Amino acid sequence: MKLHSLVRSKGLTDKLNRRWRGNASGRGNFSGRGCNGQKSRSGHSMKPFFEWGQTSVVMRMPKHRGFKRYYKLLTPVQAVNLDVIQKDEKITEVVSKEVLLQLGYIRSADVAVKILWTWDLQKALSFEGIEHFSATAKAKIEKAGWSIK
Repeated sequence: MKLHSLVRSKGLTDKLNRRWRGNASGRGNFSGRGCNGQKSRSGHSMKPFFEWGQTSVVMRMPKHRGFKRYYKLLTPVQAVNLDVIQKDEKITEVVSKEVLLQLGYIRSADVAVKILWTWDLQKALSFEGIEHFSATAKAKIEKAGWSIK
């Protein structure tokens, strides 16, 4: 293969943008890199947070005592599905955090528990000390006549 035998693809319709090939190419002289400086040189690299000598955003962020991270302010919530509670034979009447903790459905009694509905109701249960219910779970529980305390 020789240079004079090369043929452009049939799908190409735009003009080739050839840089560094002299002034007649339309991108000669500085080839779109501006005049001089670090960014006009070959092989230049800058750190992503470099701001040309200005104090970077990372250094300007507050690092004071008591500066809280957002994830420490969130209260952890653990979800439990109603179908799991329905299928478990060890749960008979009352569903509380202690019962869910003993059966291994939640990690600790400190987390908030949310009951989610994913199944039809079969057992008659009462819920004590559980903070959150999904809208459909609450509607199904109230429709079935169960108690939420």
